[in-house]
Amino acid sequence: MVGMSGLFLAGCSPTHGLKPIPPVSGPYRLGAGDQIRILTYNDPQLSNAFSVSDAGTIAFPLLGTIEAAGQTPEGFASTLVRQLGSRGLLSKPSVSVEVTQYRPVFILGEIQKPGQYNYLPGMTMETLVALAGGYTYRAIKNPASVVRTEGTPDGRPLKGRLSEETYLAPGDVITIYERFF
Repeated sequence: MVGMSGLFLAGCSPTHGLKPIPPVSGPYRLGAGDQIRILTYNDPQLSNAFSVSDAGTIAFPLLGTIEAAGQTPEGFASTLVRQLGSRGLLSKPSVSVEVTQYRPVFILGEIQKPGQYNYLPGMTMETLVALAGGYTYRAIKNPASVVRTEGTPDGRPLKGRLSEETYLAPGDVITIYERFF
C-alpha cells in the first residue's frame, strides 16, 4: 500500500501480492537481440555471425529473411538445412547454430550500478547484483520484482517476485526496491 506521502506503509512490501516467478523450463529459445554464429559445413561463405533483429528474423545469404525467434538453436539449424536443401542450394547441407551472446538482463532501483548486463546461462539474481556493484544501503534485498517475457505461455510479460537464488532468463527486468525506515 502507498500512503499519501508516497511512503510504503508498515507491513506492506512493494512485492506484496506478487507470486514467485516460475522457473524458465525447456530449452533456450532465440529472441530479438541474440547474437548467433551459423556454421555451414563445406561452405564457409555461408558461415558467419548474425544478430536476431527486433522482428525476430535474420538475413541469411541465398535464403533472405528467415524467422529465428521462438526456435531453439538446434531447431533453427534444422530450418536452415531444410530450406537450403529444398531449394537445391546445397547438396546434403550440414548446419550448426550457437548463441554467442544472449539478450541482456536489466536491473533497476536500489543498486550501485543500475543498467543493462549480459546474460549468462545459470545466472541468478545474486550474480546480477554482484555484477551491478551490490545493493545501496537503502535496498530491500529480498524479495525483488521481475518482469519476464522468456518462456511465458502466451508470450505476454509476466510480473512476479524473486529471491537472490532465483535463476534469471534473458530479457528479465529486475527492480530492487527502497526501504523507508
